[in-house]
This record gives sequence, structure tokens and C-alpha cells, in this order.
Amino acid sequence: MSRLVAEQGAASDLEMEMRTAGGRSFWAMISAVEIHDVDEPAILIAVNDITLRKRSEEETEAAKQRAEGALADLRDTQAHLIQAEKMASLGGMVAGVAHEVNTPVGIALTGITHLADQTRKVVREVEANTLRRADFTGYLTTAGEACRLIESNLNRAAELIQSFKQTAVDQTSEERRRVDLAAYLDDVLTSLRPRLKQTPHRVVVDCPAGLWVDSYPGALFQVLTNLTMNAVVHAYPDGRAGTLTVAATRPNPQEVELRFCDDGCGIPAANLGRVFDPFFTTRRGEGGSGLGLHIVYNIVTTRLRGSIRVDSREDGGTCFVLRFPAEAPPAVDSGGPAAVRPEPVA
Repeated sequence: MSRLVAEQGAASDLEMEMRTAGGRSFWAMISAVEIHDVDEPAILIAVNDITLRKRSEEETEAAKQRAEGALADLRDTQAHLIQAEKMASLGGMVAGVAHEVNTPVGIALTGITHLADQTRKVVREVEANTLRRADFTGYLTTAGEACRLIESNLNRAAELIQSFKQTAVDQTSEERRRVDLAAYLDDVLTSLRPRLKQTPHRVVVDCPAGLWVDSYPGALFQVLTNLTMNAVVHAYPDGRAGTLTVAATRPNPQEVELRFCDDGCGIPAANLGRVFDPFFTTRRGEGGSGLGLHIVYNIVTTRLRGSIRVDSREDGGTCFVLRFPAEAPPAVDSGGPAAVRPEPVA
């Protein structure tokens, strides 16, 4: 202290831990100044006990660290819940497509079984030398019809599997690729059709041919899946049949606009500002997680690097309007919570 004062002439607001004559430890704020009298230089020292303030600062810092740790844990938990929601969506699609594929495969199996029975019958008649021309002609007719039936249904099953395969891979991967948006929307709706068949609703797609995007189709698939299921669950509480419309346009060379609209009950004005909030749901007691639209918002703003807004009025339907680059910039992580929500338009 004396050396510091000698070098600088004074020292102020120095904090250090000290001990009293009785051995008690305390924090002190010390200021010192050099003074001169007629005899010899002296140092005037002022010591203030700041133990309570330091203790308060330490407690505040500890509370801050605990809060930051809790926030990190919350974000981690939320990211895991979002991933679980995505996997649940994929699981539902798998079950639905499996059920859908079962129909053409079952018809094809029936056709093959019938053709095999008829073939064995003809073989026995050939071996017994009792096959008549009319019987063989009838067999050829039956075989031709069976083959056409088998071929058409196996082609249908192959189309379903291919559609599911691509959309499932897209949903679980971060692959960026160039897609024809109209064709891809058809693939997405093919994958969703098994679940939509359990409802009275229909989906109309309005997308011009040749509208290509270089983006992340898996992200787009998740967005459309969540918007579709959100409409199915919330837009028609009275159970009436509705129409869901997916319309895509190119408002300018750099962007794509995607509008997902329903003609349902609309969203109450009091809820419009909260629809993208995590865990906000009006179906809490009915299994709603409140993450569906939050996932949509995160994907659109981070993965697709676009924007989303919602237009709605009670009894007038709801429309989600997405805009995103036709050629996506490099992706960023979409697992965290949204920082800023868009303002809804009534």
C-alpha cells in the first residue's frame, strides 16, 4: 500500500480481504493518500467494511449462474422434446403408410394366389392330357387379368413406398437438394394421406409446374406435416368436413411464398399472439404438447431462413403465410427456442 501511494500519490477504492485484531475475516474498501507535515511524510488511510456488499454480490453471481444453468437445461429439454415430437410425427406417418401399402399388397397377393391356383389346375390337366382348348383360352384370359391387377397394385405400393422413403429420409436428414415444389408437395400429401383418410377433410394443392427450390425438403416436410395436423386437430371442432389449401407462388426471383389455409373456426384474437410460443396449446388435457407450431416457426426462421405469419379471424378460417429463399443460404441449428416471434395479423 505504502509503495503504491509513494508511486502514485494516492490509491482509491481498493478491495481486499482483511482480518481484524481478533482474527475475523472481512472485506474492506481502502483509500489512501499521502500527506506531508513539517516533520515527515505520512499516509492517511480510510477503511470501509464492505463485507455485506461483497456477500450480496457473491449471492447475486451464484444466483445468475444457477439461472443460466437452469436456462441451459430448459433449452436442452426443449430441444429433446422437439426432436421427440418430430420422431412421433415420423412414427405416425410410418404407421399410416404401412396401413396404406397393405391394401395394394393384399390385392396383389390375392391375385397371385388365384393365378397360382389356376396355373396348378392347368398343369394337372396338361399332365393328364385332359386340357381343352376352351379351358386353356380361359386360363390365358384369367392370367392376363390377374397380371394386370398384380402389376397395377404393386406399382401403387411401390409409389407409396418411394414417396414415404424420400419424405422419411428428408425428415430425418439435413440434406439440401433441388426439388420441383409441385411434385414434392404431392409426395408429402401422399405420405399424409393415410392420416387424412381418417378425417372428412380434403387437401387442395395449387402450385405451378416447374417451381424449383434449392433448399431443405425435410424441413419443408416437417412444416407441412405440423400445419396439416394442427388444422385437423384445431380447425374443425364441430367435426364438419373442411378444405385445406396449400398454394405456392414465386412473388419475386429470390423467394417462394407458401400459403397453408383452412376454412375452419379460426383462432381467437386473444390467442393469436401466442400460437408460436412453446408449450402453448388449447388441448392440454387432450394430449396436445403445444410444440407443433413452435417447431414450425423455428424451422421456417432458422432452417429455411424465412419468415412466417398467421392471418386469422374467428369463424373465418386461418392462413399461415411462409416466405423463404428459393435458394437457401447455409443452414444454422434449429434446435433452440425462437428468439423473436412474428406479429400475427388479425
